[in-house]
Amino acid sequence: MRVALAQINPKVGDLAGNADKIVNFIKKAKEAEADLVIFPELAISGYPPRDLLDFEIFVQDNLVQLDRIKEFSYDIAVICGYIDVNSEPYGRKYHNAAAFMNEGEIVYRYYKSLLPFYDVFDENRYFEPGSDFEPVEFMGKKLGITICEDAWNDKDYWDRLPYGLNPVNELVDKGSDIIINISASPYWLNKEKVRFDILKHIANQHKLPILYVNQVGGNDDLIFDGVSYVIDRNGKLCARGYDFKEDLVIYNFGNNFGYTHEISNKEEESLLKALELGLKDYCRKCGFKSVVLGLSGGIDSALTAVIASRALGSENVVGITMPSMYSSSGSVDDSKKLAKNIGIKCLEFPVKDIFYSYINTFKDEVRMDLAEENLQARIRSNILMTYSNRYGNLLLSTGNKSELSVGYCTLYGDMSGGLCLFSDVPKTMVFRLSK
Repeated sequence: MRVALAQINPKVGDLAGNADKIVNFIKKAKEAEADLVIFPELAISGYPPRDLLDFEIFVQDNLVQLDRIKEFSYDIAVICGYIDVNSEPYGRKYHNAAAFMNEGEIVYRYYKSLLPFYDVFDENRYFEPGSDFEPVEFMGKKLGITICEDAWNDKDYWDRLPYGLNPVNELVDKGSDIIINISASPYWLNKEKVRFDILKHIANQHKLPILYVNQVGGNDDLIFDGVSYVIDRNGKLCARGYDFKEDLVIYNFGNNFGYTHEISNKEEESLLKALELGLKDYCRKCGFKSVVLGLSGGIDSALTAVIASRALGSENVVGITMPSMYSSSGSVDDSKKLAKNIGIKCLEFPVKDIFYSYINTFKDEVRMDLAEENLQARIRSNILMTYSNRYGNLLLSTGNKSELSVGYCTLYGDMSGGLCLFSDVPKTMVFRLSK
């Protein structure tokens, strides 16, 4: 059996566009002579669909796209994540589902049973858990299909289990020969190592191969890193997808051959890729083509500008320096030198006159206490937001997690913006990334 792991980058809510992508990857898998192609969790809707699930028409349209996709399952079997309707008269209205399609028919449906409710997840709010665990037969093998969290409840791996059920064990007990896990697992630093350890442990424990396919791409505040795997029954890595980009990973069970693509081997490299992809996809999926940011001469704004130019192209990045009477010459000169080095446009808008007009309005003297310090930040914010409104550039905030956590920032000042790249990146990591 020759399998293809289709590591795709769906757009949340773009049902037709996601289905087009799925069909395109099915065609590529056929060209690679794959017998089976596997797509990520909720591939048709994109993950997470969140409150789009409150609209019944959205769910019905996702089913229309599923029917369209199944027509391409002739001469190749397809496993694809989608939203299904709960047919029972009780419980939540929908299931987080996987369809196994072959010869133009939906042969089998699996419903995710372990629904995460912690951190960024809120699946209990929308989905009814599944309770049936039956493998599906294909080419003489029994395939045990699971969805993301279903493979994360191994009692031998965790000190304390969040769930009282282990879907993998259930499927193994039913005679599964291969465990398949379709996933939309968000990125955090070094998470790919955690995933691999869990899957390797499952493979070793049950002496079964694992096929794992993960979503890739940025969706609002979440980033998905891909890194899909094939792991053999002894826990050996046999195939792997790239990190932070789409991929079609081919693996042949007949000769145990698969593509093992390189991924980041350092934390800084991985995080830079994540931030670039997150910004690129946020802009692309929300309809922005360019960004603007304030350049202070400091490290946070400099690194933000560099990542933005790498993600979007330097021609789509505008930096604005806004000196006051208290600014050092270096804050302007360094900003201009940075802009020249990375090829972005740099504008200068002094704020001295605007600052004094505020002070004169209050008929007060300049004291340079906290009020004046914050006033400068808020004036700069207004300039940046005006430029954003005028020319349609997304405003990038340039603060970091350390500043936000201790309150070293100005409300309606440097906190303004549509996206902050370093909202979850501490200052120590900003230095590491810059180096």
